[in-house]
Amino acid sequence: MNQEAPEFPKRLVIASMTGIIITMFMAALDATIVGTAMPRLVADLNGFELYAAVTTVYLLATTVVVPIVGKLSDLYGRKPFLLAGVLIFIGGSALCGAAQTMPQLVLFRGLQGIGGGFSQAMAFTTIADLFPPSRRGRVSGMLGAVFGLASVTGPAVGGFLTDGPGWRWCFYVNVPIGALAFAILLFGFPHLVKRRKEHTIDWMGAVTLILSMVPILLALEWGGRTYPWRSPEVIALAGFGLVMFVVFLIVETKAPEAIMPPRLFRDRVVGNAACAAMLMAVAMFGATLFIPLFIQSVIGASATRSGALLTPMMTTMVLASGFAGFHVTRKGKYKALSVFGLVAATAGLFMLSQAGTASYSSVVVAMIVLGAGLGVTLPIFSLAVQNAVPPSQAGMATATVQFVRSLGGSLGAAIFGAVLANRYAPGLSAGEDALARAPKEVLAAALHDVFLVATLLVGLGIIATVRLVDIPLRTTNRSAT
Repeated sequence: MNQEAPEFPKRLVIASMTGIIITMFMAALDATIVGTAMPRLVADLNGFELYAAVTTVYLLATTVVVPIVGKLSDLYGRKPFLLAGVLIFIGGSALCGAAQTMPQLVLFRGLQGIGGGFSQAMAFTTIADLFPPSRRGRVSGMLGAVFGLASVTGPAVGGFLTDGPGWRWCFYVNVPIGALAFAILLFGFPHLVKRRKEHTIDWMGAVTLILSMVPILLALEWGGRTYPWRSPEVIALAGFGLVMFVVFLIVETKAPEAIMPPRLFRDRVVGNAACAAMLMAVAMFGATLFIPLFIQSVIGASATRSGALLTPMMTTMVLASGFAGFHVTRKGKYKALSVFGLVAATAGLFMLSQAGTASYSSVVVAMIVLGAGLGVTLPIFSLAVQNAVPPSQAGMATATVQFVRSLGGSLGAAIFGAVLANRYAPGLSAGEDALARAPKEVLAAALHDVFLVATLLVGLGIIATVRLVDIPLRTTNRSAT
């Protein structure tokens, strides 16, 4: 395949990618570091009742911001939003580290989440400015590997900081890393803006998106935990969110420059890639959330060994992501790899659903298979979507994939949590016959259903990947700028 010469000097491309990689590593590392520090943090600030809110508010802010920033970056360029995201994230991190009460920490985590949303929206999108699709695969694979590496090292780094200088440094550590990324991007990243006469910002779309996603995500986070699923609070939140989502869709069909136009999903590549990405996010969230519980409570391994078991999966993810990126760059095709990724993830989850009280080694094998499937798909869906839309819509399309991934993670938490609660609690209260089995076996049966539901959901994603088409990767990046 013929490839055009690079559109930017090599020095500029290297500097830009260095800043982007540092930014993405910082944001991905933060998620796993904070999780490790939470027990000590809550104890120091005396705020156990807000334990879940620390994560919920970050997720809400990130999910809602991603599609809005993605669209705005198409209109006004990536650089201002990339730099703003890093600055907001640094400021939010510093404030989180200095928080004296749990309400303060929750508020500052929301600010940090806005910065994380900016960075998440821009990380995969900015490479569309630096590389044409024919050379973008290996870079996307590299970013996927960075994400996996941060997931592997995060718990260890979080434990070291929490036990050493203290949990506040799990936030403070972002300040020097973010400052380095900001300096590199400020001087090394090009500011590219499409020359157009005027822009129309979709303010109504932004407002209705926020009013729909915030209640829906809160209902998913609180349902079955803070409130029963059938409580008036959860029903009201979910109902209001769904109504506003319908309003959002109506607004987007009429907006001249919509944040997320519904017609975008009618594109065969975009619609199927977004569907598969959401279902894979469900699988990834289920794996990282419930596999440690399975290892500790069913197999009986220690917490240390349970954490170590995630390492083979994450390592395989890193290697598979890098391989997928290089393969797409070399062959120019992504459909076969996406099908393989969904099939492997489905197989890995099914193996976990059949594990029962199986040996440690059999679970490791299942984790490796699952990691291979997750890793292969990390760079592919964003690349396929970017290649399917005009360069002027790359930010909006890429942010859409990131948005549905975040939404998939929230859906996974809600679905799997409900399955576990509905299967485990009745098993413990079903009388002496049921309790003749060890509680460990009751939990094993409940987790069997969790992994089986995950298998079915990801299996549906195979249909979406089969419907993808291999569009030849463009060898040019954009029109006049």
